[in-house]
Amino acid sequence: MSALINFENISRLGGPELTELIEFYEQAETSELFAAANAVREKYYGKKVYFRGLIEFSSYCKNDCYYCGIRCGNKKAVRYRLGHDEIMDCCARGHQLGFRTFVLQSGEDLYYTDDMMCDIVSDIKRGFPDCAVTLSLGEKTKETYKRYFEAGADRYLLRHETATDEHYRQLHPPQMSLENRKQCLYDLKEIGFQVGAGFMVGSPYQTSANLAADLLFLRELEPHMVGIGPFVPHRDTIFANESTGSVKLTLVMLALIRLMLPKVLIPATTALGTVDVKGREKGLKAGANVVMPNLSPVVHRRDYSLYDNKICTGEEAAECLACLSRRIKSAGYDPDFSRGDFITCGEQFAVGRQADF
Repeated sequence: MSALINFENISRLGGPELTELIEFYEQAETSELFAAANAVREKYYGKKVYFRGLIEFSSYCKNDCYYCGIRCGNKKAVRYRLGHDEIMDCCARGHQLGFRTFVLQSGEDLYYTDDMMCDIVSDIKRGFPDCAVTLSLGEKTKETYKRYFEAGADRYLLRHETATDEHYRQLHPPQMSLENRKQCLYDLKEIGFQVGAGFMVGSPYQTSANLAADLLFLRELEPHMVGIGPFVPHRDTIFANESTGSVKLTLVMLALIRLMLPKVLIPATTALGTVDVKGREKGLKAGANVVMPNLSPVVHRRDYSLYDNKICTGEEAAECLACLSRRIKSAGYDPDFSRGDFITCGEQFAVGRQADF
């Protein structure tokens, strides 16, 4: 296995070889693996860690995913929605703090029509033309995605959760399908979005072969962003008593993704920081290069409860930003508040999108 540390051949490995690699590093010393991933990230992005301002604007969701705290079947969930002006206020505060990317995330809430979302996106781009807008609103039709893009949205995050159909059905109700989820990702790429996929590590019923299938799917999709984090159970789901995903295995998968997709943008997720107090720093040292502090109104942060014990729900945006910036610097990295586009999109992409507004 030590010969694989150079990873020139990782893009040629099949499922069985990737499964073996994952199982090897799950047990073995990982410092060499993480150093290799960190070196690849530095080759393309240096020590920059890009900041995204996260706005969780609705805790309503029409889906009943078995692992999620805001699933429609959870009658204990506290529901809220932010209006247009509240979202704009979050962006104004974030812009004042230096953010140049806003991530609008919600459950699949049918209250927000295409017209409403397009108005919100257009107004953000008009009000803050130097900023990128990322959406994370779940599965939509291709026509809806096109409208979002034409309104000015730059990126779209849609975690596939698992690339294995049998495993997907163990985590989701029958009316949801992996086939549709994957098609959405391909539609988004075809339209022109910078696209993000991703999955949970350590979710119920997951195997090493499932994780290898995730790597194969990502290699095929070639997304611009990949978000992964450990599975964290929520008390009001059927998986409440399941074990939390392994930090080590999450970091191993993060490093393998960095080595397989060298230019991809990878967040050190809040879930990683929730499970391990130094989780986000460890993620950066394994190849991650993005963090997403929360710009949502503090009064609502605890209500966007995808999993238990989520960190940073009581901090104002400014203090959260200052704390995270200090931690990133102390870990040896440089906080960066630019748009932070995928490296091959760069300035040409940014200028092209801004020219429309």
